[in-house]
Amino acid sequence: MTALVRGLFTAALLLALSHPAAYAQTGTTKIIVPYPPGSGPDILSRIMAEQIGKTEGATFVVENRPGGGTLIGTEAAARAAPDGNTVLLVANSFVVNPALKKGNYDVSTTFAPVCYLAATPMVLVVLGSSPYKTLDDLIASAREKPGQVVFASGGPASSLHVAIEVLKRASNITITYVPYPGTAPSINALMGGHVHAVWADYPTVVSALKAGTLRGLVTTASKRVDALPDVPTLSETGIVKYEIDIFYGIVAPAKTPPAKLKQLTGWFSAAMKAPDVQPKLARQGLFPVNMCGAPFGDFMRKHVAEYARIIKESGIGAK
Repeated sequence: MTALVRGLFTAALLLALSHPAAYAQTGTTKIIVPYPPGSGPDILSRIMAEQIGKTEGATFVVENRPGGGTLIGTEAAARAAPDGNTVLLVANSFVVNPALKKGNYDVSTTFAPVCYLAATPMVLVVLGSSPYKTLDDLIASAREKPGQVVFASGGPASSLHVAIEVLKRASNITITYVPYPGTAPSINALMGGHVHAVWADYPTVVSALKAGTLRGLVTTASKRVDALPDVPTLSETGIVKYEIDIFYGIVAPAKTPPAKLKQLTGWFSAAMKAPDVQPKLARQGLFPVNMCGAPFGDFMRKHVAEYARIIKESGIGAK
């Protein structure tokens, strides 16, 4: 009788563990977000954690580890055990940093790609009450008062800072740049009248743009954003052709077992396709991409090289 009970228990346990939801419940998966709460990466991470938890029975937690130009959170993820229980939410700074801070990590060898989840444009914003109605107005003011117009962004040496440098050099203006720990703090500075313009990630400012509290002057998108039909792209202005989105993706520490990577890829990919998730992404100005595995790795390597070129040409980080 005892042997029969043991056999039934073992069979039941094996059956339970063969079900993905039951397997997921054996541990907690941590999404390290190297950005502050309320930022675009944070918002997307929480949408994913909620959806995967609901559909897969998996326990996901989001841990914000901002600072050091995203290096604090990135290095924490790199040191994590490669067991699939820790992943890192990455954005453009992940592929910008190698050109500026060599030796901290390697995009190709320190991490394994999981999924490129979503993209969003960068948008240059001013207060809704600002006298700057267009980008030309802002540039004219900067030329009239060299160094007195203050730009801000999350940074320094972020993709948002790179966009400011590209605009500054293309339009031949002298401005003062002030970096903040993230977009939200830089918008607070704008609201307080401490800076004149902020280059922001769209999800962080989408609500304020809709409310009219902020005014968008230009985006880095390849075409006009449907929700911002009156805001031209930077390429449209004729000042410079610069088309680049902010990407949000998930990577895992290198040497994470292939079976765990496959499971993570399946979870995140399914979450991005879920009908309940689509309106949430749209409200936040996030546009689904859902590119997983090796193609995502190729995408990141390409952007490491592209940002290295831009940074060298613009002199960002040069003494």
